[in-house]
Formats: sequence, structure tokens, C-alpha cells
Amino acid sequence: MPKSWTDEAQEPVVKKDHAHLKDPFIYKVKSFFLGTPLNRHSLESQRLSKRSAFGILSSDCISSSAYGGEQILVALIPAFGLAAFTIFPPMVGVILVMLMAITLLYRDVISTYTRSGSAYIVCKDNFGRVISQIAAVELMFGYIITVAIQSAAGVAAIISTFPELNSLKVQMTIIIVILLTYINLHGVKEAGFVFVLPSYLFMGSMFLVFLFGIYRYFTNTLPVYDSTTVGLVPIGQAQGLLSFAAFLYLLKAFANGSASLTGIEAVSDSVPLFRNPQHSNAKKILTFMSLALGTLIIGIAWLAKQTQAIPYEDGTPTVISLVAKAALGEGVVGSSLFLLTQLGTMLILFAGANTCFNAFPNMVNMVANDGFLPRRLTQRGHKLVFSNGVFFIAGLASLLVIVTGASITILAAIYALAVFIGFALTGAGMTKKSMSTQNLNSKLRVGVHAFATLLASFTVIVLSIVKFAEGTWIIVIGTPLIVLLMLKFNNQYAREQDALSVKQHQERATSISRHDVAVLVDSVDIATVGAIRYARSLNPRHLVAVHFVIDDRRAADIQRAWAASAALDDVTLELIDCPDRRLANSALDYAIRMTQKPDVELTLLLPRRAYSGSLSRLLHDQTAEEIAAPISQLSRVVATIVPFDVDRIISFSKLTTPRQPQSVGKVAEPEKVTKKPSVSVSTEPVSHYAENVTPIDKIKWRKRARVQGHVTSIKSAPRGSAPTLEVEIWDKTGGVSLHFLGRREIAGLAVGSQMRAEGMVGEEEGSMVILNPSYELLV
Repeated sequence: MPKSWTDEAQEPVVKKDHAHLKDPFIYKVKSFFLGTPLNRHSLESQRLSKRSAFGILSSDCISSSAYGGEQILVALIPAFGLAAFTIFPPMVGVILVMLMAITLLYRDVISTYTRSGSAYIVCKDNFGRVISQIAAVELMFGYIITVAIQSAAGVAAIISTFPELNSLKVQMTIIIVILLTYINLHGVKEAGFVFVLPSYLFMGSMFLVFLFGIYRYFTNTLPVYDSTTVGLVPIGQAQGLLSFAAFLYLLKAFANGSASLTGIEAVSDSVPLFRNPQHSNAKKILTFMSLALGTLIIGIAWLAKQTQAIPYEDGTPTVISLVAKAALGEGVVGSSLFLLTQLGTMLILFAGANTCFNAFPNMVNMVANDGFLPRRLTQRGHKLVFSNGVFFIAGLASLLVIVTGASITILAAIYALAVFIGFALTGAGMTKKSMSTQNLNSKLRVGVHAFATLLASFTVIVLSIVKFAEGTWIIVIGTPLIVLLMLKFNNQYAREQDALSVKQHQERATSISRHDVAVLVDSVDIATVGAIRYARSLNPRHLVAVHFVIDDRRAADIQRAWAASAALDDVTLELIDCPDRRLANSALDYAIRMTQKPDVELTLLLPRRAYSGSLSRLLHDQTAEEIAAPISQLSRVVATIVPFDVDRIISFSKLTTPRQPQSVGKVAEPEKVTKKPSVSVSTEPVSHYAENVTPIDKIKWRKRARVQGHVTSIKSAPRGSAPTLEVEIWDKTGGVSLHFLGRREIAGLAVGSQMRAEGMVGEEEGSMVILNPSYELLV
């Protein structure tokens, strides 16, 4: 055969793509709805700028202002009547103090846990696995309920403008959840672009409402709503604040108002989504978000007090729509701005639900990576999002909407309890962390964290007691049950990991002196011949074919066909009785007998005819899998299924294979050569530097080339051999191997990296290689 260094040799070729499987139907459906799949190396491009991050992550938090104040009035007015508007401002002041404490707490969380600062990470670091799972469960509850409550509140904003749609509230909410799911399956960045505008539109429209309201207040044109309007919540009688009943009503109002602070944790849960420097950008967004939330709470509360906007019993129209209409007036300009405000309110509430579709999958990905949730939740989908996490939150949120009838009051109580348990655990963890740190600010940090922990813990107790019958029982009872289930998942994963771990006595594979191969035969056909051919390639000491006899006539037919086949004349056929027709038992017994001696290893090959289509699967059994399962439990026995695609032969289909060029340049034809031809020698000097990057399919054998592409594979020599490193890079035209002698790694090189290399083009086994090139890693 001609060698590459002789003149008669064929020129080597660059690497080309080979076979490609036909896209399955489900993949075509995903591509149709979601577009072209993203390459995993483009993950960095999905990181969020500060402007996009604010639009995506703050919407949950600032949208809470749309219903938090209203929920306080829902609790106060039936107990204290119109005197509730006097109690309202101090209650809002307490909420603002809590906002400040929790914001400072989560700024420290982001600074301390710079990569991801969720309550789960804080508790895992400071309290261990059980407490961290409680935090994880509360985070999951919080995010799931957020999708339900924000979607329901957004639909309520629509119904406030179009009351005739009230009977379709649940159906509309489910449609919104489905729409959010579809948008988020398109990728984090794409979802961000959709929901950046609502955050700024809502804040801008609400600041206009505040400006109009302030102007009308000072000009004495701000209207006051009639307290006798039909449909309002029951208006109670004024009473003193020192009775036990009054104290309980105040606690209930405080519990309702705490819903205004939900969503603050979303930024710390989503630090990995930010561009670098991640923790610095996350802290800036958290601060700006809290300032915006505080401003909105104050403005809406002040207007509600001045206009005496009493909530309606069925939740629509909402208080925020009442104060907007009062502030903007009834004129053409006012009506237009009111519709704009309602549009902003609706969109920000839907955007708040969307926040959870970003934060929840990232959070459950962390928990699943630790083995407390199914590992399926760690898989990225078509657009590099954790799509299983997206489906998980969408399904449970839809179920919650149906069960609660899309009631904001019921959802708000459950929501607040889950979130404040997370706040309390985070505060406790950060308090412990700060106490172990010795610096000038540690005492101040301990004080701030302890204060936030006390406020959050007090809120948890109030919500658990006062709102138990209204829905918080789900959290109180459900949390320990789900934690136990997650711990069971973790124990199962731990047992599996221990079973698969390499023990010290197994670190070096022992040499088996006798390796036998048996092919289990059920018929004599091309699948059996293929399995025998593969068996010969294993170089066994003994090769035998085995048929377990469950039908004497069939066994005789196989024996005659075996004897008549020239392809099988060197392989012994052994017939073994199987009187009870349990093939798995007979195969297991055979394997045990064949490996009684400790120096024998047995490989059982099971030809499997692969059929596609429902009819084919109905007509054929899955015996190979049934036999392989018990065999795999034996030591020194390996059961290997050798698949053979019958459907491919029936349909005459084959894998798509592009035409492979014979060479890049002109190819000599040795069979036509009668004497050694003259060699055309180039008069150009051999260059040691190639100025321009050459497409890989244009590089020339025995010429110097400069190429650039992304790294698709890295192969390093084993520790016991001479150090070498083979790197394969590809561009749009083809691929080439780079061989580095004397090294096993290159610092900073990883699969997916961009690399530029220059060197002399050589050959190995018909493919072009560049030996010991100079290189540059590209960022």
C-alpha cells in the first residue's frame, strides 16, 4: 500500500461530517415552535445585562405593590370600618421597615455567596441537609404560588377594565400560564426582551398617577369614593385597638400586607443569570428594585387613604385601578392614561409571574445536582433553559389556580408564608455566618441579620396561626412531607453512588486469563451472523453459540440451518434444554456454570432485532432485555445486546452520508503508473509563517497553514504512556487534528473553546494533522 512519504501516495483529506440521524417527529415539533436550538457554547450570550435583569427579575417584587396594600385594607375595613384608613399608614410603615431589613440581608447574602445566594445555599452552608431542604421546599412553594397569584392578579386587572369577563377568570389565568411557559421555553434572553418593557411601563405610569394625584390633592379636586357602593367588602364599626379581637385583626392585616415584600429573593436566587461581575450587578439591581418597591407602596397607600378606595368583595375592580381612576380623572387624557396604567399593571403582574420561570428552574437545578430532586431537572432544553423545571412550575401553578379558583386573597396568604419562612431561614443562616466572621462590621451585620430574622419569624408565626384555615395549612402540613420525600431521593442517590463508586481494591483492573464468548441464538439469520462476526473480533478463548430448547421442532430447524451455513461452520452450536420455558433462568444458570472457575470471564451476546412502529412492537417481544437484566448481576459475566435494525432493511433507508472527497488537491493514480514519475518541485521557499487564516478544507498537505475553529474533542494520552495531546478543531468547512507532543494538557483549553493554530500540515491514517503547532486561545 502506498505510504504518505512516497510520491505514489494519495493526498490525505480533512475531516468531514459523516452520518446524521433523521430528526424524530418530536424534535421537528420543538424546532417548529421554538426555532433553531441553541448551541451550549452560546450559553454566555444568554447572560443578562443590568437593564434586562431589572426587567425580568424585579417585576415579581415591584408588582407585589399592586395588591399588597389592598390586602391590608381587606383585613382592616371589616374590623374597624372607615377608621381603617387611619390605621393603614402605620401598618404600611411597618412593612417598609421590614423591606429595608430584608434588602440589607439579601445584599449581604449576594456579597457572601457570590455565585448563587438563595436561601437553600445559605442553609446548606450553615445548617446542613435537613434545614436546607426546608428552605428549598419553601422556595419551590413560593415560586409556584407566585406564578399563580401574579397571573390571577394580572387577569384581575383586565377584568377591572372589562367586568363582563369575570366569569372567565380561571380559564384566562390558565391561558396566561401556558403563554408564559411557551415564551420561557424560547430562552432566558428572549423572555427578558419580552418583559423588560412592562417593568418600566408600570413604574412610569404609576409615577404619572402619583403626580396627577398630588396635583389634584393640592387643588382639592381629588375625589373620595362613596362607601355605600354595592359590592364593597363589609364595612365594620370602629372599635378600640386594645381588645384581643382588635389585636387579632391587626395581626391579620399585617399578615396580608407582608405579601408586598414577596419577590425580593428572586435576585439572589438568580445571580448566575447576570453578566460579570455577577454579584456586583445583582446587588445594584436588588437596591434599585427595593427603592422602586418602597416608592410604589407609599404612593399607592397614600392615594388609597386620600380617596378612601375600599376593596371590592370579589376583588374587581382592584384598589390600584380605583386610585388610578381617581387621580387621572374622567377626561379624554385621563381615560387614556388610565387605560395605559391598567395595561402597565396587567403586564407587570404577568412579568412578575415570568420572573419565577427564570429563578425556579435555576434553583431546582441546584437542589437536583445535590441529589434531593430528580436529576432530570438539571437537563437543559432546546434553548438552553432548564425546560423540565419550566414544565414543573407551570403544571403545579395551573393546578393551584384551578383549586383556588384564582382567588388572590387565598393565594396571597400561602404565598407570604412560604416566602417568609425562606426569609427567616436566610436571616438565621447569615446571622450564624456573621458571628463566625471577625471584622469591624461583623457586629453590625449580626444585628441587622438578627433583626431581619426576628421580623420574618414573627411574620411566619402570625401567618401560620391567623391564616391556617384560609390556606396556609398547605405549607404547614405539606413542608415536612415533601422534605421527607426529598431526603428519600437523596438517600437513594447516595446508595446508587456508593454502589457505583470504585473501591480501592477495584482501582486497577485485574487480568482475566480466560475469556469465553457465547452467542445466544434464536434463529439463523443475518442478525445472528452479525453477532458471530462481532464475537470473533473479541478474540475469545472459546466461542460457542447456545440455543435454549423450548420447541423441539424449532431447535431441529436451527440445527439444520446452522450446519448448512458457510458463515458459521467454525462455531459450535450447543442446544440446552429449557423445560419450564423460562429463558432468563436458563441463561442465568448457564452463565453461573461457565464461570465457576475464578479465572474465567464470560461475555453473552444477545442479538436483538430492532423494530420500529407500534405494529412491529406488538408483533415482537423484548426477550433480550429480560435475559440481560439478571445476567448483569453476576460478577465476571457481561451481557451485551447486539442490535440489528430490521426496519431499516424493510424500508431500504440508510443514514445520510455526505460525499467524501478523495483529496483536497490532485490525486495520483498509482495503478496507471508504469515508472516512477518525475516530481514537480516548487521553487517557492518554504514559509514558516502563514499570514492569513485558511479555511480548513483549503489547507494543503506538506504546506504550512494557519487555521481557526472551535475545539470539538480533546484526547490525552494515558498516565502510563508518553505524554501526547490530540486536539480536533472544526470550522464551517471541515476539521483537522492538532498533535502536541510532550504534554497532556493546555491551560485554559476546553471543549467548545475557540482556537487558532499554525504549523506544517502532515498526515496520519489518511487524515490531515498539524504537528506541534503554535497556537492561540481566543476569547
